[in-house]
Amino acid sequence: MRLPKEAVPCSECGSTSRVGRGLCLTCLLNQGLGADTCNHEALEDALAGIDVPDADWRLGNYQILEEIGRGGMGVIYRARQRHSRRIVAVKRILSYHADSQETLVRFRREAEAAARLDHPNILPIYEVGVNEDGLPSFSMKFASGGSLLDAGPALRNEPRRSVALIAKVARAVQYAHVQGVLHRDLKPGNILLDGHGEPLVSDFGLATWLDTPSDLTHTLTIFGTPGYIAPEQANGSVAKLTPAADVYSLGAILFNLFTGRPPFLGEHALAIIQQAATKPAPKLRSLEPTLDRDLETICAKCLEREPKTRYLSAGDLAEDLERWLEGRHIIARPVSPPARVWRWSRRNPVVAGMAALLLILGTAVGALIWKGQFATPPVASGIAVLPFENLSAEDESAFFADSVQDGILTKLARVADLKVIGRTSVLPYRGAHSAQQIAQALNVSHVLEGSVRRNAGKIFLHVQLVDARTGAHVWAERYECDVSELFSVQSGITQKVAAQLHARVSAVEEAAIKEPPTTDLVAYDRYSRAKGLVNGIAFSTRGKEDLLQAVQLLNQAIARDPLFFDAYCQLAGAHDRMYFLGFDHTEARLKLSETVMQSIRRLRPDSGQTHLALAQHFYWAYQDYDRARVELDAARTTLPNESQIALMAGYIDRRQGLWDKSLEEMNRALALDPRNFSILQQISLTYEALRRYKEMAATLDRALALAPKDIPSRVRRAWTDLESRANPKLLHTTIETILAEDPN
Repeated sequence: MRLPKEAVPCSECGSTSRVGRGLCLTCLLNQGLGADTCNHEALEDALAGIDVPDADWRLGNYQILEEIGRGGMGVIYRARQRHSRRIVAVKRILSYHADSQETLVRFRREAEAAARLDHPNILPIYEVGVNEDGLPSFSMKFASGGSLLDAGPALRNEPRRSVALIAKVARAVQYAHVQGVLHRDLKPGNILLDGHGEPLVSDFGLATWLDTPSDLTHTLTIFGTPGYIAPEQANGSVAKLTPAADVYSLGAILFNLFTGRPPFLGEHALAIIQQAATKPAPKLRSLEPTLDRDLETICAKCLEREPKTRYLSAGDLAEDLERWLEGRHIIARPVSPPARVWRWSRRNPVVAGMAALLLILGTAVGALIWKGQFATPPVASGIAVLPFENLSAEDESAFFADSVQDGILTKLARVADLKVIGRTSVLPYRGAHSAQQIAQALNVSHVLEGSVRRNAGKIFLHVQLVDARTGAHVWAERYECDVSELFSVQSGITQKVAAQLHARVSAVEEAAIKEPPTTDLVAYDRYSRAKGLVNGIAFSTRGKEDLLQAVQLLNQAIARDPLFFDAYCQLAGAHDRMYFLGFDHTEARLKLSETVMQSIRRLRPDSGQTHLALAQHFYWAYQDYDRARVELDAARTTLPNESQIALMAGYIDRRQGLWDKSLEEMNRALALDPRNFSILQQISLTYEALRRYKEMAATLDRALALAPKDIPSRVRRAWTDLESRANPKLLHTTIETILAEDPN
């Protein structure tokens, strides 16, 4: 603030008290005290006039050239740095906000947030300081191209340029997120353009640090710009905001560039915020029908009301925008294989032509091979350990026989050179079955059969390995031993079966095979029963009760053997399932799981089972898919036949929009457990999301062959006819049949 050199009387009141560029201080005070002819807007305008400098005004080392913008808390000038003569932008807080602690905090926050970021598409801060009048200011790069708000009309008919700009902005925002900074006020006016048209993210006045709690939003009346802020930002605590809030804003900016308006309009800010919180964003093509459908999909995914259903990061948004620019299919909307081939052929016409020629030649050669019978059918490989027959009279011994079989199956599954079918798929083959039929159903070359009799502390065990392709008995042996020698016998059988199948067994795998799970048989019994309950959750109508009983049994097992590592892994999984499935979604349950996980890490920090337990914990307890994936990758190296690893990887890929990879992982899980009803259900759900109804129907047919009375599968199978062929007949018939079977 500077006083003029000569005092000129005011034409309104005659006062010579002047400020700024001739404003009368007396008139200003009269307005501020509420004279009848003035209002709040007039006062604001008058106060703002104080901050208009004289033509030769300087701020520290900068000569002010002109005002280029102002906002709620500051004014921005184009200025020249006195020594370097560099043209810069200088932002200074408005003088009438100098006594507002909230505004000062916000102003400093902007400078600090931007100063800690170094990215080509983030407006750089040069210098931060305090002027002679005690007001804070900072200098930054001068963006001579204006902002996206100014450039918006010119970009309306240039979708590729708009997409390219926002892709760069999204990369810059992703960089800020990695550095721990959340912007929270992204809008067209805050995306500046340099002289070459390159975007620069600016105005970090509402930024917050992702790793630092803050209550700034609670004290500031301004919390972002309606129309561009995410629904959760308008009504939630800053502590709960995630990078998904900035992803929403980027989608709103993109929507504005395509349509000339934000997604939601209203008479006032509250109306806009209420719409965003309660209504889905309008479809992009409802306003601009000529735009590509993929751009509509990208905008829609950004503007989802639930943060978890948006892009997982600004980087993922950037990748999809870049995919669109390159003509590749976007992750947000899976593309059918024929469409994918067509797009690829348009991008690579020469290679596509050669591929077509090779396809024709390959087809011809294939026909010759077929006719000449040069090819032989693929030989199935792998082994299925069938349920052992219980030869004891007591019912309790039936469970013991299952635990013997499960122990051998688990040890064989540690051998990477063997394909071992999972327990869920072999359970239906209890009793007399043809080895050839089993091998064909499970796609294996060998089956291991056995019988168990327990009597007076002794075990009588008979096992035989059958080549299911020929029916020949490859190897058989009888064992008689004390119950206390069970684990040693299981290890011996595992090693002999691996040798008969000519499987390579590494030193690490051999050590795992020989290691007993516990030294306490009672603890092992408790563990085996709990494991059966946990594995049967998908088929149980008593899910919560079964899990609670499993937790009780596992706690008993650990009480008897505090070093029982496998029991800890099962216990962590039981707690996490209780939490994830909503049976006990409480902090107390989560704390129980965390405590067990600490024991698991302490006992065997590098075990594959530890990594698998951690992956399940990150997925079920925290939905932290990136950390879960890291743990799954580590678990694969030592648990080659664990179908749960591939299945969970498929879940993560599906949640992250990697549809093809998700199907690949789920089918890998199915190969290890081909009669697992739950895996078939999950694959069918993925096909349904992809609208691949033919594959969905085939997968549900396989599932219904295992569980023909399963009502959801029956209804979904009938639904495929309605979705794919608009034929409601099968759906009506199925519903009528189900109601006839059970009116309730």
